[in-house]
Amino acid sequence: MRTAEPLTVPHGPTAVDPARWPDVAAVPAASRARTAVTAAVVRHALRELPLRVRLAGGETLGQGGPLLEVRDPAAFHARIGTGGLVGFGESYMAGEWDAPDLVAALTVLAAHTADLVPAPLQRLRRLWAPRHPDEERNTPDGSRANISRHYDLSNELFALFLDDTLSYSAAVFRGFPASWDRLATAQQRKIDRLLDLADVRAGTRLLEIGTGWGELALRAAARGARVTSLTLSREQRALALERVRAAGLQDRVSIELCDYREARGEFDAVVSVEMIEAVGAEFWPAYFRVLDERLAPGGRVALQAITMPHERMLATRSTFTWIHKYVFPGGFIPSTQAIEETVRDHTRLRLARRDAFGAHYAETLRLWRERFAERAEEAGALGFDETFRRLWTCYLAYSEAGFRSGYLDVQQYLFTKENPAR
Repeated sequence: MRTAEPLTVPHGPTAVDPARWPDVAAVPAASRARTAVTAAVVRHALRELPLRVRLAGGETLGQGGPLLEVRDPAAFHARIGTGGLVGFGESYMAGEWDAPDLVAALTVLAAHTADLVPAPLQRLRRLWAPRHPDEERNTPDGSRANISRHYDLSNELFALFLDDTLSYSAAVFRGFPASWDRLATAQQRKIDRLLDLADVRAGTRLLEIGTGWGELALRAAARGARVTSLTLSREQRALALERVRAAGLQDRVSIELCDYREARGEFDAVVSVEMIEAVGAEFWPAYFRVLDERLAPGGRVALQAITMPHERMLATRSTFTWIHKYVFPGGFIPSTQAIEETVRDHTRLRLARRDAFGAHYAETLRLWRERFAERAEEAGALGFDETFRRLWTCYLAYSEAGFRSGYLDVQQYLFTKENPAR
């Protein structure tokens, strides 16, 4: 087969900086045969979807629904043919496709994700799908690098679209549609529910795995708990420490730059909010063993976790995606079955309660996405170019679509540990 020469992106929202975004700035080389096969597979999939896909030149595919415009079909198909989901995301970053309602279009794709690739190709996924780089395994060193690539981007960037609590996880609202002026209260409600599940009160020795920017530690300390919080993000730790000092709670809160595997001591309660997604499947047993080993007999673990259907988790376990490459290196979302089986098989913890609230995450993400769009110029002033802004917009929309379609969910878990002395 003849291999085509790499093509420069002919158009897009702005010129793509090839030094910063090399894989976006140039369409990957792909043979005519590979691109033709990809185009046939993609067209077949799109024809059956409740979408209206308009290709440059006037051709329209789909059964009707949200509009998805493919401005450069040749580049679009070349990227998907060589990179799969990575190529699909890079094509958006390059401006080769777009959608007036990005969430609506991505929600349709998320709802049909299991059917987009024909079954024979699904079975050959290991042959054509990109694989995870070895350096992104969540070993202690790998985890530090992976966490830094996301959470150390800039505290100022995250402050642009998060509320004043700087909470970067699903809120719990009283009703829908959610509004920006109620987001901070909804985030505090989420935190308080977790602290209540863990029975955190005055005198509680609390271990938090995954500090974020410190809101949970602050609220726990305000109850009179003594908090040890662990993070691998230098940027987050610096700002969380500032917030602790400003609240006058430094005598009750210790924030350590520390891997969860390095945790020491015994605690009455352990809380971890959307941390397991950064652990990696091979390390789930180690993660839950740490929760067990650090928890005193009679103690409680409150865990918040994003989840996906077990069958899809198994099917995509080794797949390297656009989210991995550009947003969360080393990330992997578990299923409820995987969490509960790991806890059962590797710890003395017992499942006491599980509550799902995926619709709340969809609304949380909508508010973040709208806020980010409103403050796009400020992101630019911080040095985040338009390619990055398209990346971040797509990430937030892609995540929101996952929850709106039901492909993703979020859970609050309570695990307990029996006290043999009683």
